[in-house]
Amino acid sequence: MRSKTVLTLADAQKMLAAAKLEAQKQKWNVTVAVVDDSGRLLLLERMDGARPQTAEVATLKARSAAITHRPGKVWEDTVKQRPGMLNFPDAFPVQGGVPITQAGDIIGAVGVSGVQSHEDEQVALAGIAALGL
Repeated sequence: MRSKTVLTLADAQKMLAAAKLEAQKQKWNVTVAVVDDSGRLLLLERMDGARPQTAEVATLKARSAAITHRPGKVWEDTVKQRPGMLNFPDAFPVQGGVPITQAGDIIGAVGVSGVQSHEDEQVALAGIAALGL
């Protein structure tokens, strides 16, 4: 048997608060989704002014990053070279979803939607950084 670190609700809340702080600092209205290692939603917040569809997109970005163990940017770049990868299960090829790694294991992911994709990723990374991993 082996042990594995898992995200707690407190971890998700800490990441969401840090991501939200980064978005507010930049004056961006976004939705932040935090999922566990199976891609299941732990926490979701749609900031005032964020468009309704951002809730679904942020969740899809996070889910894809957790399940495939790859950031959305990797999928986005891969699809440009190999369009057939659009059919890869659970791949959501849009930047803004980032897996969370602890001791070589994927323990979850953060997905953000609401601004330009590279800005979404900036917010997601700020959230993950709050865990000190």
